[in-house]
Amino acid sequence: MSAPAGLPPSGRVRREQLSDEVAGRLRTEIVTGALRPDTFIRLDETAARLGVSITPVREALRTLRGEGMVELEPHRGHRVVPLSRTDIEDIFWMQSTIARELAATTTLRITESQIDELTELNAELADAVRRDDADGIVAAEFAFHRAVNRASGRIKLAWFLLHASRYLPPHVFASDPSWGADVVAGHEVLIDALRRRDVGTVTRLTEDQFTDGLARLLEYLDGVGLWGSSR
Repeated sequence: MSAPAGLPPSGRVRREQLSDEVAGRLRTEIVTGALRPDTFIRLDETAARLGVSITPVREALRTLRGEGMVELEPHRGHRVVPLSRTDIEDIFWMQSTIARELAATTTLRITESQIDELTELNAELADAVRRDDADGIVAAEFAFHRAVNRASGRIKLAWFLLHASRYLPPHVFASDPSWGADVVAGHEVLIDALRRRDVGTVTRLTEDQFTDGLARLLEYLDGVGLWGSSR
């Protein structure tokens, strides 16, 4: 049976998903300095390193060109565009601004059952922190904030925040034991504020999360020498 009209074949869906995964990997490597500014990303070398064919790498680089993460130089390939401290600060400012707006609405709209779900998700995060499971921490933290944002009912705004969050390298944070414990404790305070419908506290805690994340990432990037001599 052929695919319904308007739906791509399953092979194309998988290829697009793989391209997104490669783009996500390269994006994280650029933001964290694993791929250094002004270096060239070679199609064949990158495909071999990531264990994929050249096609999803080529498509991923096309995506990153649209985001200003890389530039295509004729006869040379894709060059990593340098990130400045201001770039990183702007990314966090945009995410913080959207997240605070969503948090304020969520505080007024969230139901008791949704708050109970947040308690369960935070328990899963705490368990991952105890097991020092970085992948589990990343997944649980993402699930918690997705639930918070969806409770706002502002689906389009939540979608914009989701896409902006692609520029955050979650494993940089999750690999820090103190970060995980602090986040679990912060979530408990946030949940209590949501139950009390305390908009001021919820938005402040949300802003504090991004302020802390920015400070941690800048400290990390200072440590790996991302800025070179052009800080």
